[in-house]
Amino acid sequence: MSDRSQNRENPLGSQPINRLLVRFAVPSIIAMLVSALYNIVDQFYIGRSVGILGNAATNVAFPLTITCTAVSLMCGIGGAANFNLSMGRGKRDEAVRYAGNAIMLLFSIGVLLCLTVRLFLRPMMVLFGATPDVLDYSLTYTGITSLGFPFLILTTGGSNLIRADGSPRFSMLCTLTGAVLNTILDPLFIFTFHMGMAGAALATIIGQIISGIMVIAYLCRFKTVKLTLKALVPSPEHCRAILSLGMAPCFNQLAMMIVQIVMNNILRYYGAQSNYGSEIPLACAGIITKVNMIFFSLVIGLSQGLQPIVSFNYGAAKYKRVRESYLKAAVIATTISTCSFLCFQLFPRQIIRIFGSGSEEYYHFAEQYFRIFLFFTFLNGIQPITANFFTSIGKAKKGIFISLTRQILFLLPLIIILPMFFGIDGVMYSAPVADLTAAALAVVFMTREMRGMKGMQGVD
Repeated sequence: MSDRSQNRENPLGSQPINRLLVRFAVPSIIAMLVSALYNIVDQFYIGRSVGILGNAATNVAFPLTITCTAVSLMCGIGGAANFNLSMGRGKRDEAVRYAGNAIMLLFSIGVLLCLTVRLFLRPMMVLFGATPDVLDYSLTYTGITSLGFPFLILTTGGSNLIRADGSPRFSMLCTLTGAVLNTILDPLFIFTFHMGMAGAALATIIGQIISGIMVIAYLCRFKTVKLTLKALVPSPEHCRAILSLGMAPCFNQLAMMIVQIVMNNILRYYGAQSNYGSEIPLACAGIITKVNMIFFSLVIGLSQGLQPIVSFNYGAAKYKRVRESYLKAAVIATTISTCSFLCFQLFPRQIIRIFGSGSEEYYHFAEQYFRIFLFFTFLNGIQPITANFFTSIGKAKKGIFISLTRQILFLLPLIIILPMFFGIDGVMYSAPVADLTAAALAVVFMTREMRGMKGMQGVD
């Protein structure tokens, strides 16, 4: 059977785009949404047991969760994109090597990150913005959750490989199982066993370990190819290709981490000079960041579901299907973004109350933060979809640049500069400016790419 005949038989190259988006994007969205709920569930129960200091502590620890996601996406999406591009070109042996090398990268980096955090835990928490009152809570929480980092990274990254292999539902099931277990164990450990922050952290890592075991079990028996021990041996060539295509989503997450660290310290510094104090801005920002992550999980899940469709068809030179896939995903992402915008603008106090009670100053700051900081949320679906699109077609440099526009090029300088003139309110005003300019740049880059593809000849 010829490579071209194989490509025609592969559903990624033949089924209607709408059906493929439902098949791949819906499980991916659910998996990412469930992953975001890990943090939301902890925030919910900690807010109702420990209070504002506990919520602030999880915010301080959050950059490490972002780091895990960055590593996962770098190796997982990089491996999956190369896997699907190779399969689309009919190069099955190359596809196996990419899958095997991605697995080894996920495991190795996960263990290394765990050991690094264990060695430098206290200085990290101080660097990430912990105040003296918050420090002990953050040390307890992060000291335990760091033990689950290898499993968290393997689950999130491995799920991309499982989707690339044509099993999006099992990919979703892996994440869903751990999240459900975490949701059940959180109230048991926190309220029944009175374990507080330690209980929330323990429930989290138990769920991550179970999910990780499920991913490992699947990766030992790929559906479309046979994984060999030789494929697991790291190859500089294959690792470079994986990291190259995985850099865009990785840099996007690392940019979020850097912004989060800087923002925590800015909020701590300027909060102390305001009527709110340091702890209220830290706690509110932590909750709002996690709530916003629900929105982003929907968009990122959509972009991950789009990846195998775009990669395979681009590799098979079916450019009309590539264009159609992106445009439909962009419309869906904008619809999700608009719904999120309406929720953030209309119901900020109701959302913040889910995570525990507070003073009137606490609610006032949270409402302002929701409405101002997230004002251009309805535009925020375009940038991650576009960045991941360029990664999926093998154009890593464009993907990396677009992924860095909002967080590093625009938001980071603004959250440093604007508070100098407007105090703590300057943090809030920085995000709308960054969101608008990042979305505009993404549209410009994508318009040029679409025009280029229209002129390319391929098999449609």
